[in-house]
Amino acid sequence: MNCVISKLLHLSFTPCATLLFTTAPASAASFDPAALLARPATQLSAGQFNALLLSSPTGQQLLQVAGTPRCDIALIEYPYLTLGARNELTNATGALMLPTGSTPGCSGQRPLVLYAHGTAMDRNYNMADLQNNTEATTIAATYAAQGYIVVAPNYAGYGASRLSYHPYLVASQQSKDMLDGLIGARLTLGLNNPALPAGTPRTRENGQLFLTGYSQGGHVAMATQRLFQNLGIHVTAAAPSSGPYALQAFVDTLFYGNVNLPAPLMANMLADSYQRSYGIFSSPYDIYEYGYATLANGLLPSSTPIGTILQQGLLPQFALFSGTPPHAPNGDPNLQNLLNSISPPANNPLALLGFGSGNLINNNYRLGYIMDALASPDGAVPSYTTGQPASSAHPLRKALKNNDLRGWRNGPSRPTLLCGANSDPTVYYLNTRLMQGQWSGLPAGRVTTLDIDAPASSASDPFAPLKAGFAQTKAAIAAAAVQAGATDGGQAAVMGQYHFIAAPFCLTAARGFFQQVAANGL
Repeated sequence: MNCVISKLLHLSFTPCATLLFTTAPASAASFDPAALLARPATQLSAGQFNALLLSSPTGQQLLQVAGTPRCDIALIEYPYLTLGARNELTNATGALMLPTGSTPGCSGQRPLVLYAHGTAMDRNYNMADLQNNTEATTIAATYAAQGYIVVAPNYAGYGASRLSYHPYLVASQQSKDMLDGLIGARLTLGLNNPALPAGTPRTRENGQLFLTGYSQGGHVAMATQRLFQNLGIHVTAAAPSSGPYALQAFVDTLFYGNVNLPAPLMANMLADSYQRSYGIFSSPYDIYEYGYATLANGLLPSSTPIGTILQQGLLPQFALFSGTPPHAPNGDPNLQNLLNSISPPANNPLALLGFGSGNLINNNYRLGYIMDALASPDGAVPSYTTGQPASSAHPLRKALKNNDLRGWRNGPSRPTLLCGANSDPTVYYLNTRLMQGQWSGLPAGRVTTLDIDAPASSASDPFAPLKAGFAQTKAAIAAAAVQAGATDGGQAAVMGQYHFIAAPFCLTAARGFFQQVAANGL
């Protein structure tokens, strides 16, 4: 089996005996065999998919960005085996989207896109569900319907996975999860497409492998690119987008007052993940306010809708920290003045929502974090020095450094696009700027940075149409909000959707980037 997997991964130069991947259960009793079988494919013609997109305003906007579907799509939900953050054997599922049909470029040998999805609070999140998953629809429209094979793992801890938690932003686990997801998809592809109806045109890989992902998936895609490079797995090009790559700097920014949206939900996901992975607190009361300690611990991802969770008061919607600053130890006046001065920056008024009563993180935990950050400052926050994450005694900051991708000092060996938007209130553009700066010494053209919310750089800017489209989308949201009675020019409405509306523009930019790399034979 290892020799087969070696060929699947194009590792013909690596001795088969050295490849140890999770491709079989530890024991027959560990798993239900039915859980290891791909489900029959769902067939969707280009016309049917186009009609599905036209049936909603979001789909109509997506059509304008990604283009009219050219290919039919065969959608397969397939299983794979992987490991959790503590190396525990588990299962997971993924979506395999195959372009098919008689249109040129829709069958035969096609490039493969390995896609890492964004943060999902829903335990049942499924990238094979085009009817109910907007992100899955976006990827299908951007890639599968345009002739790319798409492999989109759902990750351990989601859907049919037996893992009781999701290793959120654990770079080593998530990158290996992506590798196992790719292996599972290639096994499914290699079995004569058994889940496809008879007569379906055969779709094969052409040897081009592209990596991309958005938000959490941006971090996962970059970590996967690093893993593949270390393993010698050839990647044609990669395009991580809007990811929290510089994790320690990003979270330090939050604790210093620049709280993002929606902070309590993401903080809960991160705290549970790192507690399960590393053990960052002795008791949930160490980190959470008393009223949330038993309610929030281990809550997300959940099968309960987020709206219900918020209505039931299991998590606060916005307030991450108390509106009252922490008390300095021993009443130190200088430290107390510093703590009192920490507040949301003027250029991010939405950060004010992160403070108030009914907050999630207690003041003692915030104080301990800030004290550690002051003693061992990150190299980019609150001021730029080395640009690198700091060694730390604080359990959370240590875990953040372990998963901070600034540790990839030598950077990518293949063409890479970093896309983001400069005013993103969810994953700050700081992350993209720091990775761009770290890799500034790489050969020209190795790393391209795209701010989708910037003016066209020149008359020949290849991303100018996408930048213009993003500006038009923002203007339309603002105009609708004003018409509905907004008195701020619609800016709150724009910022509330900003992170999500940037996604199709970055993903379409990535597609263009991949096409350029392939055309140039790089």
